[in-house]
Amino acid sequence: MNSVNSAILDANVGWLILAVFSVIWIWLGWFWGRKNKHLDDYMLAGRRVGMALGTATAMATWVTSNTTMVAPQFALQLGLWGMLGYSLGSVGLMLFAPLARRIRQLLPFGYTSGDFVRLRYGVWTWRVFLVISLCYAIGWLISLGMAGGVLIHALTGIDYQIGMTVILTICVLYTLLGGLRAVIGTDFIQTLLIIGGVVTLAILTINEVGFDQMHSSLLADRPELLNLLMPAAVMFLFNNLLFGIGEIFHSNVWWSRAFAFRKDVGFRAYLLAGIIWVPIPIVAGFIALAAPALGLNVPAADMVGPMVAAELLGFGGAVLVFIIVFSALASSLDSLLAATSDLVLTDIYKGHLNPGASDERLRIMAKRIVILLGVATWLICLPRISTLGSLLQYLGAFVASAIWPIVAGLYWKRANATGALLAMVLGTGCGIWAYFGIGFYVAALVSAAVSMLTVFISMALSQTEFEWEQLKQSQEGSAT
Repeated sequence: MNSVNSAILDANVGWLILAVFSVIWIWLGWFWGRKNKHLDDYMLAGRRVGMALGTATAMATWVTSNTTMVAPQFALQLGLWGMLGYSLGSVGLMLFAPLARRIRQLLPFGYTSGDFVRLRYGVWTWRVFLVISLCYAIGWLISLGMAGGVLIHALTGIDYQIGMTVILTICVLYTLLGGLRAVIGTDFIQTLLIIGGVVTLAILTINEVGFDQMHSSLLADRPELLNLLMPAAVMFLFNNLLFGIGEIFHSNVWWSRAFAFRKDVGFRAYLLAGIIWVPIPIVAGFIALAAPALGLNVPAADMVGPMVAAELLGFGGAVLVFIIVFSALASSLDSLLAATSDLVLTDIYKGHLNPGASDERLRIMAKRIVILLGVATWLICLPRISTLGSLLQYLGAFVASAIWPIVAGLYWKRANATGALLAMVLGTGCGIWAYFGIGFYVAALVSAAVSMLTVFISMALSQTEFEWEQLKQSQEGSAT
């Protein structure tokens, strides 16, 4: 990668920005972490998160660094449907709103998505679900770590490995200190920075280039980006919709918030967060369409967003993009670290290795797991193994297979363990085949279709019905 040619900010400026935000986030992690007295406080912020913080943490967590860097990448590769298709990720947030309310009704004392699958479908389906969830979580952690390194490299020329190491270390430290309480508190501040920065960036981009110049340059140099019938782009549109739904429906990042929000907050918070999120990837992707007009030589597609903003807006634009993407990165990485450590702690350590662990022992292990996850992510991120977009779409084959087992398990009594297990195994397998055999833009689509058919056939053949009271009774027993 041509770090010297693409860097806009001086490396010293980049280090200064990193230093300032590092101090702020780590101090806030320590400050909010002081209130953690019990395991519920550390893992679920005491289950008392209100509407403002709930909406902010859902929105900020979903505005990942991938949103602000992959949306421009797909806009450059797939045109208008690339950025519009990415914005359909908001549908997952909005559709999860009724699920969040249902989750709190069925599992008032739940900790993780794994709790639900174990109690609803049994041990073997639970274990398959854990494999899928952990593959996705590790993959998302890797993509976030990579995004941090790419961001710093593109804007300052600081080595990719160094930038990735710094950002991972910062997020691990303040998540370690404060748990979910610190994660949600910093998410609120990061949401304000993201929204303010994106609005400013959009206004400045339109003023500097204008729609007419962008349109004429695209017609002359890249007309395919304006083609609304590009087959790959249309397939990506639906694929990304299902990918986003699968990510949210199965991931413990969103289930942990459903458990952490007050009972009357989950539905409204997720619905509002989804609405606020819609324009973010559109704006982020929009600026990539200015690349032909600017005559930029983009060395890697996932670097186009920072490069265009810096070229258009100079020093101030580079600083603004740095702050936006750093905030988006931190708001997602901390949430994923916290939620994944919860899943490993509750479903693997306590569920399989030490069922009788005390509350104090679990609190100690929760922090150790955060550190281990950070180190593992760092080791895997050291070699830049893939572009962010291709890595994310590969994970679509995993997460889309869990959509229908989760929905059916929450609402339909005839959903059963055999159908759920086969749906996840067959959906994932067929999705991976489609990824390599057809293209990244159909992996989630194929996975979700196979999973849906499997679940529906199994329900049609089932002769038994699940009793919802079993979930509440199991939870009450574990709570006491």
